[in-house]
Amino acid sequence: MSTATRRSPLTDWTVMVPVVALVALVLSWGRELPSLAVVLVALCLAGAVLAAVHHAEVVAHRVGEPFGSLVLAVAVTVIEVALIVTLMADGGDKTASLARDTVFAAVMITCNGIVGLSLLVGALRNRVAVFNAEGSGAALATVATLATLSLVLPTFTTSKPGPEFSTAQLAFAAVASLALYGLFVAVQTVRHRDYFLPVDTGRRPDAAAEDGDDHAAPPTARAALVSVGLLLVALVAVVGNAKAVSPTIEKGVADAGLPNAVVGVIIALLVLAPETLAAVRAARRDRVQTSLNLAYGSSIASIGLTIPAIALASIWLSGPLMLGLGPTHMVLLALTVVVSALTIVPGRATLLQGGVHLVLLAAYLFLAVSP
Repeated sequence: MSTATRRSPLTDWTVMVPVVALVALVLSWGRELPSLAVVLVALCLAGAVLAAVHHAEVVAHRVGEPFGSLVLAVAVTVIEVALIVTLMADGGDKTASLARDTVFAAVMITCNGIVGLSLLVGALRNRVAVFNAEGSGAALATVATLATLSLVLPTFTTSKPGPEFSTAQLAFAAVASLALYGLFVAVQTVRHRDYFLPVDTGRRPDAAAEDGDDHAAPPTARAALVSVGLLLVALVAVVGNAKAVSPTIEKGVADAGLPNAVVGVIIALLVLAPETLAAVRAARRDRVQTSLNLAYGSSIASIGLTIPAIALASIWLSGPLMLGLGPTHMVLLALTVVVSALTIVPGRATLLQGGVHLVLLAAYLFLAVSP
């Protein structure tokens, strides 16, 4: 039976794993964990990621695209913001650049990692990955504008020394980010919804039949509501358990002599794992547009919701807030925008485009470890 229509009994792993992961979060919260406990929490984290993907797909099948991909993107980003604010509140000056590092890592992972994997999987299956250039192009333009306003301009403004915004500049960036995010959601879900729907590629009927989820009846409203609740539980467990193991991650990063920015990269990788898996699964079903909706939607939400939240939290957070990127990261961002535009404009992509994006992600990860 399809995973999108199966009703999960209380013994189903998709019900049990989020609950167990949440229990692990409660038991480990605020405590220094021994090595064995860290391993167990990490296993709960991995299980919660898989459960989140399952329930996101149930909700997506019920509400249809593009609302389905929007549900997961917003849910993950809201909890990501909570994680950033919590770590910044606990960390003092050493976490001054955590918001920048995590948001930029999310942009690179979504625009190069998720997009690259999705195009690669789609092209491997059908030789050419097909998507809607209008919708994806609009999303990419929003990502580029948000990233420039929030992460590039602070490096060049002069009202405050260092890669920081003044209070007025931060307030403007927050309002502009929230306004752009709201406008994008309105365009995606109401005014030009058809731009973000999967493209009919005219595959052979027997090939399409291999993906039973595409043609199964949508789940009931009750099943979808249950999945919404379990999705939120799973996402809370993902981020909470990521925070629980973050001291071990930070200690390992410090012991290895790696830059502090690596912590933001690891956090972004953990938090974006559900969306990555969901995007790859969609690409395997010849729904590359859904994958791109997840990738660019997550990137837009990551900036458009994080910057206003950080601006609000900065009222009581002590220490500086460093948002401006360094020269290396600005070069990578510029290259990502240019390559993404060349990928999106034709509305079709091959293995080459997917490979180029993955190489850009690899370059970012390598330079994060060895700047």
